[in-house]
Amino acid sequence: MKKVCLVMIMVLAMSATALAAKPFTIKLGVVTKPGAAQNIVAQKFKELVEARSDGAYMVKIYHSASIGNETEILQQIQMGTIHMGVITGGPFDTFDPIVRVINYPFLFKDHAQADRILDGPLGEEILESLATYGFKGLCFSENGFRNLTNNKRAVTGPDDVKGLKIRVMSSALHKAIWQALGANPTPMPWPIYTELEQGVIDGQENPLWVMEVYKFYEIQKHMTLTRHVYSPHINVAGLNWFNSLPAEDQALIKDAVREAARFQRKDNRKKNAGRLAMLKEQGMQVVENPDIAAFRERVAGLKQMDLYQEPRVQDLLSRMLEAVQ
Repeated sequence: MKKVCLVMIMVLAMSATALAAKPFTIKLGVVTKPGAAQNIVAQKFKELVEARSDGAYMVKIYHSASIGNETEILQQIQMGTIHMGVITGGPFDTFDPIVRVINYPFLFKDHAQADRILDGPLGEEILESLATYGFKGLCFSENGFRNLTNNKRAVTGPDDVKGLKIRVMSSALHKAIWQALGANPTPMPWPIYTELEQGVIDGQENPLWVMEVYKFYEIQKHMTLTRHVYSPHINVAGLNWFNSLPAEDQALIKDAVREAARFQRKDNRKKNAGRLAMLKEQGMQVVENPDIAAFRERVAGLKQMDLYQEPRVQDLLSRMLEAVQ
């Protein structure tokens, strides 16, 4: 009888050890498909965390809008049903208006300036602000400089934009930008290939990698290198979940996602020249030097709009504009 009890105790102890050793699965949501910028960050983060945590953590990536659009993913992060996300900056402005500052049109002149600002104190201020809304802001990765495509006509200046039905993110700012330029901005969740193909919308605006990965060269004839907004991705975790972790695990996750972001930004920029060449080879007609001064002039009044009138938003925008001079 004693032997039986001893065996049972040993079995229970081994079971308890096995349960304790079971890895925790971090659920991470992205709206795009494998190969896209968000997914590159997510996949690199998965590799780093799983390798460095000695089996304590696994990462499950929910991609291709399998759990909803970006706004819905953010809501799930708030609720704790998803732990992390790599999300375009635009949809955040329905949660925290301060994010509108980084999507201000023609704010950054190049990648180096964007990195200096977003990796510095001003960027950290934005990340910290997200805590009020239930998010732990971890870092910025890169969507890229956004460019206009359409299937109606070549666009060399803002007058050519008039009347174009342009898909925009669910973002008050992005809608305002294209209204100011005379377009008909149409908020629409991702993906949008079918809507472009069927002519429901005339065009869209996104970085070069989007044209490549989503094969927009098949259904969009014209592209203009407007570079009107530098679009970051914000890598976030649920605040309550993140704060519940031991300090060393928090550091592990933060270090891994920041390294993944740096990896993705470098990878994205290295590929842009080849992407542009490929899009031309596929038949897209590209306006490489549009009248940027005229575009800037049309959107200059946005900083006076209600979008930026909340005092803390206005203050940060002023400091950001000063910092990029």
